[in-house]
Amino acid sequence: MKINSLKERIQNAVLIAERIVGKKESLPVLSCILLEADTDLIIRATNLEAGVTIRVPAVVEEKGIVAVPSTILSQTIRSIITDTLTIQLDDSNLLIESKGTKTLIKSLPHNEFPSFGVVDEKQLNNVSIQRVGFMEALKSVLYAASSSMIRPELGSVYLSIKDNILLCVATDSFRLAEKTIQGVDYSVVKDILIPLKHAVELVHVLERVDADIVRISSDDSQIIVMADNIQYVSRVVDAPFPNYKEIIPKTFTTEATVLKNDFAEMLRKARVFAGADQQVGLHVYPSRKVFSATARSNDVGEMSDTIDAAISGDDVDIKFHIGYLADCLSSINSDSIVLSFSGANRALVIKGVSDQSFLYLVMPLNR
Repeated sequence: MKINSLKERIQNAVLIAERIVGKKESLPVLSCILLEADTDLIIRATNLEAGVTIRVPAVVEEKGIVAVPSTILSQTIRSIITDTLTIQLDDSNLLIESKGTKTLIKSLPHNEFPSFGVVDEKQLNNVSIQRVGFMEALKSVLYAASSSMIRPELGSVYLSIKDNILLCVATDSFRLAEKTIQGVDYSVVKDILIPLKHAVELVHVLERVDADIVRISSDDSQIIVMADNIQYVSRVVDAPFPNYKEIIPKTFTTEATVLKNDFAEMLRKARVFAGADQQVGLHVYPSRKVFSATARSNDVGEMSDTIDAAISGDDVDIKFHIGYLADCLSSINSDSIVLSFSGANRALVIKGVSDQSFLYLVMPLNR
């Protein structure tokens, strides 16, 4: 094995692969990145639940394959200051050379490296979508998924493709985020559940590629995402996603339109005074044209803030977890937001005034 390539290209590929490597002590090769010199340099990593394959343009003088620890490889390449690298085998170990530096990295048996993540693209039925739109859709809902996999469908991000529309949804049963993306090049119904951990990995990958278009394919066991020279594969969850449309209120008793930044600032102040339980009370009195928030803690004190709002409907006093209210704000592409209340102790729906592609539902604290 002997190849020459630009350091930047290899470093970017290794940074992506490093995020996917496994950490099982029973299979040390999972902590490795596999480098294969063929027509180009192919870099692979897997944790047995997800895998990534990256093709790096390179001048290949000799073909070969090697598996080396990802952390050592990453740190070595970062430390090199020259623009080009020569990578070759030296008695089955990896030798990296550049002007003024030479590094030998001990390898592990590459035949123990799992084949997970190797997919023949010719066999796939692809969905095409704008990379930036897909990445933003995932980021818009990730935080609403459960961090536990006790109920796998709640610890996942739900993708539904129908009539050239991608619906991206996550819920932990206390709140729910839904993002809609138009213009998907696919019209047949396709539903996919990606475990939260792998959805986060996928965002990490998408942020580090330049492709305008991403291709998505799936079957009963995995999702494959392709962008230029990168192929990411993840296992999917085999479980039905909750019929969440049924819990979204159809009518509302109170509505308030406020500036998003005003609401965010009010929540930031409330967080300081809310103590360990992080409760904030919202008080909406249309008859008096008052929209206010209160929070208190025996250790810190208490606060009460009022902001300008256009409000209508019935008076309502209701408590929420501050984090659950604040988490959604960065996902709303609008200067003003609408808070739609369905009554005391019932769900609140938040939308952007000029961004109808995003919906957020949060349940109150009933105490």
